[in-house]
Amino acid sequence: MLRNLLTSTTVAFLLMEGPLMVRLTAAELDAASVMVKANALTSQTGDLHPFTHLARIPAGADPSTIRFEKIRAVSVPTRIKQTSDAGYCSQIAFRDPGGSMYCPETRVDATAPAYEVTYSFAGAWLAAEDTGDRSTFTVYFRADELTPRLRAALDARKGSNLASYFALSTNLERVEREVIDETASKLCESRLVDGSWTHVAAGCQDKVVYTTASVLSGYITVKLVQAPASGKAGSEGSR
Repeated sequence: MLRNLLTSTTVAFLLMEGPLMVRLTAAELDAASVMVKANALTSQTGDLHPFTHLARIPAGADPSTIRFEKIRAVSVPTRIKQTSDAGYCSQIAFRDPGGSMYCPETRVDATAPAYEVTYSFAGAWLAAEDTGDRSTFTVYFRADELTPRLRAALDARKGSNLASYFALSTNLERVEREVIDETASKLCESRLVDGSWTHVAAGCQDKVVYTTASVLSGYITVKLVQAPASGKAGSEGSR
């Protein structure tokens, strides 16, 4: 139940410095591998794992348009807690269906300092750099994961060269799904009659056989690593 709630909820948390807010989206929470532990009472805790160095973008994105935007220090949630009063929540749902979206209550239970690295990209239909219509994704690193070279560059605020400290790779995701086996199946010829599909040959019976196949998932996995000290990799890296 907690995982379903997370996929429709945005968890907000404060920056280490300043009043700005940083948010983990539903997709980022899903990619953070939420692990839920429930007790016999009315609370659940979920451990978040935001330091995977992975992000997912739509398969329609154009990897050649990915570019580095910024890196900044933030505080990310590492554990959340959900508490509920079953009686109260049921009353809220009965009186005000819209209010039930906040019941049970979910709050950040633990945070950790991190560095948020942001990239932008365009879809294949928006590949031109001058369109201005770009989307972003973020990857998180623990503070102690940054190399001494990168930390020194951040301290010196050498923002124009920060992209060279990272390299990324992309992979078009594939998943195993059940699909119709075209060679083993037999589909009768049909036609639309009075709004319903009817077999042309009377008595013909469809034979549908399924098989498991590897198909595209609709997402691209982006993996971000820090470039080797001797490397000259830019923000795009290898694909």
